[in-house]
Parts: sequence; structure tokens; C-alpha cells
Amino acid sequence: MKTDMQVQADVIAELKWEPSVNSAQIGVEVKDGVVTLAGHVDSYAEKRDAERAAQRVSGVKALAVEMDVTLPGTSLRHDIDIARSAENVLQWTTYLPRDCVKVIVENGWITLTGEVGWEYQRKAAVDAVRYLMGVTGVSADIVVKPEVSAITIKADIEASLKRRAKADAQDILVVVDGSDVTLSGLVHSWAEREMANHSAWGTPGVRNVVDRLTVSYQ
Repeated sequence: MKTDMQVQADVIAELKWEPSVNSAQIGVEVKDGVVTLAGHVDSYAEKRDAERAAQRVSGVKALAVEMDVTLPGTSLRHDIDIARSAENVLQWTTYLPRDCVKVIVENGWITLTGEVGWEYQRKAAVDAVRYLMGVTGVSADIVVKPEVSAITIKADIEASLKRRAKADAQDILVVVDGSDVTLSGLVHSWAEREMANHSAWGTPGVRNVVDRLTVSYQ
């Protein structure tokens, strides 16, 4: 099992390896496997890429993000321009029904609202606007409309976990309340944690997923 110092060194190295991230602007602290990223980045896309780089490192149990997005002068845009760009790119996103997602922009922060039938559509909307110039953050207040029973949701998620996680699926507990899913138990890597969340979100009728999984590298 890695020490905090080893995890810190690996996260720093991974940030340096990621070409879309200026690692010199990001500080890394680790305590009991929990990594904190602090500092300033030049775009919301860079912030997201730094988060994902840290998550790829073995030994990272959780991630705290204290990075600020400080846009350089060449990237500053008015909210109305960002809103128009976001609306246009959403209209061109093939996964989304027309006009199902609305856009609000305040100080560069985009809030998406509306209703979709699947989680992949909600994710597609966020991905579509995340990399627009001038964006400082994205909130997805998009509702995934439930269309199936809780029993069916639970059975579908557990079947998906068994297909993907094999023996490790027995360590993951799935609790369904209406269209809300709670995942708890142990996984053995961040990749397994993401897989479990992906299985839950990819199930028809799921509106919300609460991740209470613990990553254990032992």
C-alpha cells in the first residue's frame, strides 16, 4: 500500500504528464489517501483535466478540489456571448432532443436546466458546454425522468455490476428509493468506483446516484 508521500509524488508526476494542465500552478497535498488540489488554472476545462489526472493515480481514495478558475484576458467573454455559444452547441448535440435543456450564465458559470430521458443525455449536455471559451464552471440541474420501477432499476444495476465487476460486484450494495440509487461497500480502485457509478447512471429511470463507495487498495 502506498504512503501519502508516494501518492503525492505520483499525482504531481501525473499532472506534469497531462499536456492540457499547467502543473506549476497546482499544489498537491495528501492525507490518509485523500488528495487536495489547490491553486489557479486558466480554464474550467483545465480544472476538470487536473481532477481526472489525479483520479487516475493508484492509491487516491478521495479528491478535494480547491482550485480557482482565473481566466486570462484573451479568454474573457460576456455572459450573453457564452449563453449564445452554449445554446448553439446544445442544438448541434445529436444526443439531445431539441430545446430540452435551457442555459443560464452568471459570471461565466453555466447552469443547465431541463428534463431528459437518460443520464447519458445529461452528461452529453455538460460535456458540450464544458470546453467553451470563458466558462468558469458548469452546474447540471437537469432532471432524468424516471420511467421504470425501483425493483427493475435495482435488478438492472446489479446485473450490470456482475457483468463488469465479476467477483467484486458482491462487495457493492445497491439501494434504490424511487429513482434515486445509493451505492455503498468496497471497491479496489478508482476505476472500479467509476465503473459502478457508470453502471448505475446507465440504467433507465435513474435520476440520482449517491456514491458512498470506499476505495480500498489492500
